[in-house]
Amino acid sequence: MKENYPLRHIEILLVEDNPGDVDLILEALKSNKIWNNIHVTRDGVAALAYLNREGDYADSVRPDLILLDLNLPKKSGWEVLAEIKAHDDLKRIPVVILTSSKSEEDIVRTYDLHANCYITKPIDLQRFIEVVKSIEDFWLTIVTLPSNGAVQ
Repeated sequence: MKENYPLRHIEILLVEDNPGDVDLILEALKSNKIWNNIHVTRDGVAALAYLNREGDYADSVRPDLILLDLNLPKKSGWEVLAEIKAHDDLKRIPVVILTSSKSEEDIVRTYDLHANCYITKPIDLQRFIEVVKSIEDFWLTIVTLPSNGAVQ
C-alpha cells in the first residue's frame, strides 16, 4: 500500500476504443493497488452519455479523473474534451490525453481545449505499463483532486 493512499475511492473514466490498450491500462492500474474504480467507454458518444448520466449510464458515478484517447469512433476525443471543458459541472475534472499521436498540432490543440496533460502512448509494452503507473502515481497520490460534490 502507498503512504499517500487516498481516503476514498478514486473514480476513473477511461475513454479508449482499442481493446488491447484498454486491457493494458486496466492491468497497469490494478497492479498498483490504488483504491480506484475504473469505468470504460469505447467511443466519444458513450463517454459523454456516461458523464451526463444519460441512457445506459443514468447511474454512472462522476469520475475524479478522465483518461481520454483522441482517435475515437462516433465523436472524437477533441469533441469530447471541448464538451467537458465547456460544461460547468464537468470542467474541473482533470482530463489526461493518452494517445498514440505525437503531432505538435494535436498537442497544441488539446491544450487549447484545456486538457490537463498530454501523454503519447509508448509502443514498447513495458514502457506503456510504466507510463500508466506514473499517471496513477501522479494523479492519484500526489495531486489533490476536488471531491465529487465540489462546491461551484
